[in-house]
Amino acid sequence: MRVIVTRPQREAQRWVQDLTARGLGVVALPLIEVAAVTDAAPLRQAWQRLGDWAAVMFVSANAVAPFFASKPPLDPVLIGSSAIKTRAWVTGPGTRRALLQVGVPAACIDMPSAEAGQFDSESLWRVVAGQLQTGDRVLIVRGDDVDGDSEAQPPGVVGGSDIGAEHQTGRGRDWLAVQLASLGVQTQFLVAYQRRAPHWERAQIDLALKAAGDGSVWLFSSSQAIANLVQLLPGQSWQQARAVATHPRIALAARVAGFGQVHESRPTLPDIVASIESVA
Repeated sequence: MRVIVTRPQREAQRWVQDLTARGLGVVALPLIEVAAVTDAAPLRQAWQRLGDWAAVMFVSANAVAPFFASKPPLDPVLIGSSAIKTRAWVTGPGTRRALLQVGVPAACIDMPSAEAGQFDSESLWRVVAGQLQTGDRVLIVRGDDVDGDSEAQPPGVVGGSDIGAEHQTGRGRDWLAVQLASLGVQTQFLVAYQRRAPHWERAQIDLALKAAGDGSVWLFSSSQAIANLVQLLPGQSWQQARAVATHPRIALAARVAGFGQVHESRPTLPDIVASIESVA
């Protein structure tokens, strides 16, 4: 049995290392490609307005790197300054780890409890709702889809109701937007990177075709990754394929795509390993 890790390249390598260390056969086959935005000026401008927001939510580790790469050299590290009380919100441990690596104090980061059923907006909301009051503003640092789906918007700080971590569907984003609006909180977005389907070489296509029916286990942490897979291999049957998905909405996307076996798992290493082993 082989595990197919579908996360973007940077995260995929870490998962390959961690799963290999657990004795699993693993190969990276990224289904989302991450690229820089064409105009970084809005990122730099956001630092000038940092104190305007009660919280900055980072939808993924990919959102952290470009945001902090745009920080003016003499600015404080986002949070912890006596003049800036902005909180940092994340939905999972990978994004929290990315913030710690750029110097954000752990005490200034809000994340769902390690015992939470899922690492998503609903779980995060239970942690942060008490921080907010009417008139507050929240900035969402996120990615944008190059190919242009319903959530794509021009780069920069924009308004809207399309919110959430990368693994979430529109339903999850809308849910969080409604919660913020119910408290009279204004939400704005900052596009920090671009997402697009990867361009596969012949070897990657052959690997995917073989993994559709050879007993491999596909590890999905994004509904968009599944959509990209279907786009890359149109007409391919996934009835003999097996998948582990790290959120119920991702699991639903895998079933809709035609995967014959789909198992749900919390997005932590021990839970994912247990789910993969249960498939065998």
